[in-house]
Amino acid sequence: MLLYLINPSNPLINIVKVKESRWNRYRVWQPLGLMVLAGLTPPEWEVSIIDENLGLPDYESMPRPDLVGITAFTSQANRAYELSGYFRNLGVPVVLGGIHATMCMEEAGEHADSIVTGEAEGVWPRVLDDAREGRLKSVYEGGRADLSDIPLARHDLLDGRYALGSIQTTRGCPLNCGFCSVTAFNGADYRQRPIDDVIREFRTIRERLVLVVDDNLIGTQPEHIERAKDLFRAMIAADLKKEWVAQATINFADDEELLELASKAGCSGVFIGFESLDPDKLVDLGRKFKLMKDRDFRSSVRRIQRHNIMVVGSFIIGLDIDEPGVGRRIAEVADRYGIDNLNALFLTPLPGTRLYDHMKADGRIPLDRFPGDWKYYTLTFPVARYTHFSLDGIIREMDACNESFYSMPKILRRVWSHLWRGRKPFLSLVGNLSYRNNVRMGHKAHADFRRRVGSRLD
Repeated sequence: MLLYLINPSNPLINIVKVKESRWNRYRVWQPLGLMVLAGLTPPEWEVSIIDENLGLPDYESMPRPDLVGITAFTSQANRAYELSGYFRNLGVPVVLGGIHATMCMEEAGEHADSIVTGEAEGVWPRVLDDAREGRLKSVYEGGRADLSDIPLARHDLLDGRYALGSIQTTRGCPLNCGFCSVTAFNGADYRQRPIDDVIREFRTIRERLVLVVDDNLIGTQPEHIERAKDLFRAMIAADLKKEWVAQATINFADDEELLELASKAGCSGVFIGFESLDPDKLVDLGRKFKLMKDRDFRSSVRRIQRHNIMVVGSFIIGLDIDEPGVGRRIAEVADRYGIDNLNALFLTPLPGTRLYDHMKADGRIPLDRFPGDWKYYTLTFPVARYTHFSLDGIIREMDACNESFYSMPKILRRVWSHLWRGRKPFLSLVGNLSYRNNVRMGHKAHADFRRRVGSRLD
């Protein structure tokens, strides 16, 4: 039997436009969730993973599958529904899963034969059995998976066109930030895969650069940190010869042994959410507030960088505490912190978050013609009404932020600093040029956005 597992595209997301910018090859992530499901699929199924972010295939010329599984973030929902409609018209049953289908079950159920909510690993074998017998249920509740039972992802099913491999070592986030749906989807319990499984899977990854997709690789509690150290020690002993990047909170900087082990294990970069210029005032930080309060961020960033680890900092524009001029101030603060790359995002009310519930109750989500408007929920479009900004005003703030931080003189200064300090100048150059190119692409995207939906946001 033939199974297609599809990761849908969204043409509004600049970073997957590899043909328009060769630098974006370093920012296209492998569809790891589908690779894990492929690892759970019994051998009587022939599995093909289709990632539309690498280009749209000619489905009409492809063999007719017996089952299609589609995953989707919120910004991919429209395309997911289009694909589902295409295959269902051919008489092929379609299963939808992922975070959007979980948070918007009723909507997703109108576009598929079956919905899988939560983490699919625990129910996937049953879904396949029911599909083979022609008795698919309308809903399968995946809940939270036992990570000790998850097989290795099928890295062998990808075609080698990715610059970065991918792997997951933990799930869940106890921080529970109001604008993030991770806790709602994966839970607040911090769950870890067996270290031996992680090492075995690392060995199956062909790419030298690897993205560790954990929402928070090191966790927040002492026992989480110790587990991370054990993982790094095992990676060092295994001599994996990989470089990897990960996501973590700023407490990554607080333990010298942790940093030393991470560096020796191959860590070359870490993505950290700073979120705001004034985290002390941001009540929706949840438990993250304690990690941010009264911290010397410049010193924390420097401690990480001294171990030859780059820091990518993320900030949100459009918070209720933000006022005009915030864009340029974010660029200035990011420079002062000394971060290597800046990722500025619009505050976006994603379904399943407290932010979404609050903004919806206050009538601040004008782009609510769903599912059509979901395509704009990429974090790169201002889809809501913001306390201190008009549509044009908040776009100007984003432009000011990016144009200041990614000016060519500042890029050259950062790359030269890496070269002088012996800190991976190539990765610095790739990151900065990729972001700079997408800033230019963003200008056109925002102009089109204004033209299409601006009247609804004014």
